[in-house]
Amino acid sequence: MVFLGEDLLAWLVLALGAAMAAGNVVALVRPPDRPRDEGDLARAPVLRSVLFIAVGLVAGIWALASLVG
Repeated sequence: MVFLGEDLLAWLVLALGAAMAAGNVVALVRPPDRPRDEGDLARAPVLRSVLFIAVGLVAGIWALASLVG
């Protein structure tokens, strides 16, 4: 018997990929009104955020395909 099911890794990759993509989309769409601390940026770096969105989507789609297939 496997602890928490046989598809635990696929579920974890799906959760992390979806969270990575969603968090970066929110950071781009709705930046904070003002920086909280002195070293904070006014908005998220666009190129890095788009790259993280792409990586998160690939991981999420791959994990979803592994769970369905």
